[in-house]
Parts: sequence; structure tokens; C-alpha cells
Amino acid sequence: MLRDILSYNQQQSPEDQSICDLLAEEIDGVLKKAESKIWHAHPVWFLDGNPIVGYSKLKGGIRLLFWSGQSFEEDSLAKEGKFKAAEKRYSSVEEVNTKDLKRWLKKSIDIQWDYKNIVKRKGVLERLY
Repeated sequence: MLRDILSYNQQQSPEDQSICDLLAEEIDGVLKKAESKIWHAHPVWFLDGNPIVGYSKLKGGIRLLFWSGQSFEEDSLAKEGKFKAAEKRYSSVEEVNTKDLKRWLKKSIDIQWDYKNIVKRKGVLERLY
């Protein structure tokens, strides 16, 4: 785990830190070729410069966000925003189903929308995979 992401996780409450640590470990385990960094103050993983997955602290817990998640066809992921993102929220580490998480992470490699070039395309998303 990157030092910056570890530092982010350690700034959370003990319960939220447990969730963040588990998410980071699982994400790193599946997205082995991804670049991870703190982006807009939150941990985010990128493939070829395209944001894939990240998490952030919200009032009620931790939000896991997949930028292309609406295309995963997963009922347990909720739509987020006006583009293709979907999320899952956790308030305890016991809520994290690692089997589901690994499946979503594998889909995040195979199903991607081009967020990297969204500004250049004036808000239009194109499917990459």
C-alpha cells in the first residue's frame, strides 16, 4: 500500500480505517497493474491514466466508487452521478463482501469508460472496453 494511502486510512476512525485497509488490500490484490494515488483528497486507482476505483469518507461511513460501475450490471451497486459511476457504502468492515468486491474489481478491468479524456470530449464518455 502506498504511504499516502496508508496515511489517509490512518486518519480515519478505527472502524473506518479497518474498512479502508481491507478495500486497499483487495484493490491492490486484483488491480496489480494499476497506479494508485491520492486524487482529489481520496485514494484512487488508475489503469493507463483512467480512474477505475476509489474510496472516500462520507458522513455515514466509507463510499467505494467504481467510475464505470453502472455498466457492471450489479444490483448491489448504486448509481452515482450523471455519468457511469456506481457506488457501495460501508459502515462496518463486516459489510464488505470480498467475493463481490473481487468480482467488481475484475469487471473494472474489462469494462471501462474513458474518463481520462472526458474534458477533451466536452463531457462525452466513450466506452473503452
